Amino acid sequence: MSLIPKIEKVARDATISHFSLMFGYKLFSLYFPLFLVARGMSLPEVGYTYLLIYLPIALISPLVGFLNHKINPATLASIGILGYSAYALGMILIRTPALFYLWQVLLGISAAMFFVSVRAILISSRLENYDRAFGWFYTAPFYVDAIAPVVGAAFIWKFNFTGVFIFSLIIQFFTAIFCLSRLKKSYQKTPHQKLRSGLGLVSNQVRLWCGIFHKIKEKNILFPILISFSILLIGGFYQAFFVLFLKDLLHWSQNLILIYNSISSLLFLPVSFFVIGLVARQKSERNIFQGSFIYGIFSALVGFLLSILNFWTILLIMIGQGFGGLMVGAGRSGLLSQKLKENPEEAGALDTVFSPLGVALGALISGTIIGFLGYQPLFILGGIFIITVSLIAKKFAKF
Repeated sequence: MSLIPKIEKVARDATISHFSLMFGYKLFSLYFPLFLVARGMSLPEVGYTYLLIYLPIALISPLVGFLNHKINPATLASIGILGYSAYALGMILIRTPALFYLWQVLLGISAAMFFVSVRAILISSRLENYDRAFGWFYTAPFYVDAIAPVVGAAFIWKFNFTGVFIFSLIIQFFTAIFCLSRLKKSYQKTPHQKLRSGLGLVSNQVRLWCGIFHKIKEKNILFPILISFSILLIGGFYQAFFVLFLKDLLHWSQNLILIYNSISSLLFLPVSFFVIGLVARQKSERNIFQGSFIYGIFSALVGFLLSILNFWTILLIMIGQGFGGLMVGAGRSGLLSQKLKENPEEAGALDTVFSPLGVALGALISGTIIGFLGYQPLFILGGIFIITVSLIAKKFAKF
């Protein structure tokens, strides 16, 4: 039996596209919270900035799902990648705060185009195992974290931020070409789409969404999704403030943060193989519940063990949290793929809405209360919140 789980061709090409996109973005994104604070932004303003990135993803995703009926999703995904390229250019040319915030919104729109479209391609492909395929797709950022920030730091040191933005722009351009050439033929239209056009398409979309919302109200779908959303809320806090926590509270240097990021990602590589194999053997609902419980425990541990935290304890705790988070993400996408498999465009849009909406709200809420509550209580309460939601949902849904 191979130690590396099976990956189907379309899942492989989608994962490579995701990897390349995130590589270009994460050349500089690790330093983004530090960059914002260095610009004089307060912690609440850091939260607002993340809201401007992630909220447009949630708002635009249904529209992208609508467009996927008329335009091949691979084309829309490639346009989204080029949007990341334009974002890098915008960071070079930026001159005013208004333009800075505008570029964050445009980045969110670009992300929606990529993630909705690629999810639609995966869901439409009638994969052998959706949890496993999305497990591969969601591991791409972990692999990127092992190398992109180090490469980005070298470019920043040698050529300042202008150099790293230009390098990112080039990578995204070639990623768009790869995505279009490899995924365009992978999209499988559902038969009834041929009948849609003009106002008929709009009318069908309204009916479809009403049917979808009615379907996800079922307990065996709604409660697993609520568990997943609780993870995403806490994930918004980590996305916006974890690097600042390492710098301000644990007094880590930028070099130590870089080393930690690379080592944790390298160590997570074999862990991710195990997780992908695990989620492929279980039902999606079970993956979500088990993953959330693991994520909640390790999130709370950061707060409870704050006085004895060091490089190695942080490393172990965050690998454990990543283990749980990957299970939940793969389980959620697998669940929606199976329950809404006849409507891959809408399923891809709905799946994409949850992630950015949770992160956006999590960053906003934590940015609002972190000033008077502090890091430690937020870690503890976040973990307890996830565990509580998981136990309540499991009792009502009985999965």
